[in-house]
Amino acid sequence: MNTKNRYRIYVVEDDEMLADEISRLLVKWGYEVRIAEIFDSILDEFLNVEPHVVLMDVNIPYFDGFYWCKKIRDTSAVPIIYISSRDSSMDVIMGMNNGGDDYLTKPFDNTVLIAKLQAVIRRAYEYSFQQSNILQYQGLIVHLEEGTAAYDNKKCELTKNELKILRLLIENQGKIVTREALMRRLWDDEVYVNENTLTVNVNRVRLKLEELGLQSFITTKKGMGYLIL
Repeated sequence: MNTKNRYRIYVVEDDEMLADEISRLLVKWGYEVRIAEIFDSILDEFLNVEPHVVLMDVNIPYFDGFYWCKKIRDTSAVPIIYISSRDSSMDVIMGMNNGGDDYLTKPFDNTVLIAKLQAVIRRAYEYSFQQSNILQYQGLIVHLEEGTAAYDNKKCELTKNELKILRLLIENQGKIVTREALMRRLWDDEVYVNENTLTVNVNRVRLKLEELGLQSFITTKKGMGYLIL
């Protein structure tokens, strides 16, 4: 069992007893948990919580989970797992068509929930590529072919070197990437980059990410290199 991890889970469930049960389970596995409180403003609450995964009930007050999943999809690629007593094929299809990543019917086995949660986290945050030309990490979406980065419905353009720097850091998330490794990556295309130029490029990436709303995304390890957590 993992006793500590960085992932925040947003639980949208109006059954308070079940929501508390899910919360205790996730905390036991080391996740940070936020339980929905304002059911007529799920999107606003989602944007404030900034979760890495959403567990979404379907039958909730005001608007159903399908509605909120679609609204979230308009602004974010965060993984969404439905948790619902509605178990017909049509419900599952509707859930997927509205942007869901998985569907778990109630009552469910806790081990199955954890397995599904771990699977969507691996796909979204621990594997480098979601698609051949898209890189994702903690809500940041990097389009490699377009040379752009997007977060929280904002978008910026990246230069070739900025893209290479960000890509290498994301591919090695949680690990220190040395300045030498970054310069070797930039050297591949026969573009010479000295240490001062590298510093300038990293700072430009930082500034662009901050403009998207990602503060302190890149950490400097003095005398060693850079990393993202």
